[in-house]
Amino acid sequence: MSLTHEACPAVREVLNRVGDKWSVFVVRLLGNGPMRFSELKRAIEGISQRMLTLTLRGLERDGLITRTVFPTIPPRVDYELTKLGRTLLEPVMRLAKWAEKNRFEIHAARERFDKAAQPK
Repeated sequence: MSLTHEACPAVREVLNRVGDKWSVFVVRLLGNGPMRFSELKRAIEGISQRMLTLTLRGLERDGLITRTVFPTIPPRVDYELTKLGRTLLEPVMRLAKWAEKNRFEIHAARERFDKAAQPK
């Protein structure tokens, strides 16, 4: 499969969005159903409030999630995968399973590489 010169920047842009560390976590979590911001924040270890906000805005901008504000006090905001976002769930889950299955082999390869790269 080859990409046209015009398609390459578009593909790169989409892969940058869906391939970043935090977007994968968010898509995977929202695969279980709608979640509130605070639930997402608690479920994603190591993410800052600012980074979660930026990630959610980017996914919303790309049409992968929806943001619903409920007029309560305090306001309740739910995030949910869109139809397009749900189509991303399958490849994300396959990638997560691949990473889980191969993590020890990758770790061993890194150790071999690092050991070989050390000065003698």
